Amino acid sequence: MRMAFVGKGGSGKTTLCSMMVRYAQQKGLPLLAIDADINQHLGEAVFGADYQSQKPDLGTELAQLKTLLLGKSTVLNSTSEMVKTMLPTQGSHLVTLSESDAVLSTFAEKFDKPNQHFMHVCGFDETDIGTKCFHAKTGAVELVLNHLVDDQNDVVAVDMTAGADAFASWLFTRFDVTFIVVEPTLKSLSVYKQYKEYAKDYPLTIKVIGNKIADADDLEFLQAHCGDDLIGTVTHSKWVKRAKKGLPQVMADLEPQNAETLERALSFLQSQKRDWTQYWDMGAEFHTKNAVSWANEAAGRDVASLIDMDFLLSLNAAKAA
Repeated sequence: MRMAFVGKGGSGKTTLCSMMVRYAQQKGLPLLAIDADINQHLGEAVFGADYQSQKPDLGTELAQLKTLLLGKSTVLNSTSEMVKTMLPTQGSHLVTLSESDAVLSTFAEKFDKPNQHFMHVCGFDETDIGTKCFHAKTGAVELVLNHLVDDQNDVVAVDMTAGADAFASWLFTRFDVTFIVVEPTLKSLSVYKQYKEYAKDYPLTIKVIGNKIADADDLEFLQAHCGDDLIGTVTHSKWVKRAKKGLPQVMADLEPQNAETLERALSFLQSQKRDWTQYWDMGAEFHTKNAVSWANEAAGRDVASLIDMDFLLSLNAAKAA
């Protein structure tokens, strides 16, 4: 099951995402963590201050990613037709959280337990500055999630860009739960309200994790404004403070209240039941919109016509078996 972490810049969304990744990792769950934020700090937060990626960037090596995902598609003729909103077809490579998966073997770092992976998009280099938007990079994440066939016990965590920027693409529809990290401030709360407003016409599940909670007043503030969306809170934490200084921390030392919030959020994620048809329909809707807007011209053909409904039928049959 998939979760996104969003929030105002500086709210602590990357910190919360890294804590959840480490929590799921130490539980031994099948795991895929993806850094899709322009700042690219999730790797350091998860692995430590000395982290240096040994794997290709998703955003830089998009052509290689498309080749792997194309597989033996019976619908697509080449990777040039695989725009970022493309849904899988019969014969496409489907990503699973196994050690042998071709996409994860190529692009993902491994944790010390099996079937646990970490991928990153990449930041801007000198040639990108002033010429490209970051969504050209996060399109790689869209393709991975579109082709990912995850199970109920799988944990997929994505650190998103700050604020409501996720709505600049259809990436926001690819998750079972979106966790909005909210500080007890009006500015942070405004991002939550904005996100809820933008999402109101889509079947999204949104929950709030309160962060940097110092006292009962902070908690009451979020309870008053977020209501039942508030799933838990993280207090000012010595564990987090030491981790941000690059000091090694083990999950067993995390404050019990904060660990309880992670457990509650993870349990909520795993309690969700994905409707694959609804998920597919949202993808098809946005793919068609993008086809008209820009993708047909980019691919040189009507890419909306490449939506393979037979794939959805076969997927539903496989899930029902």
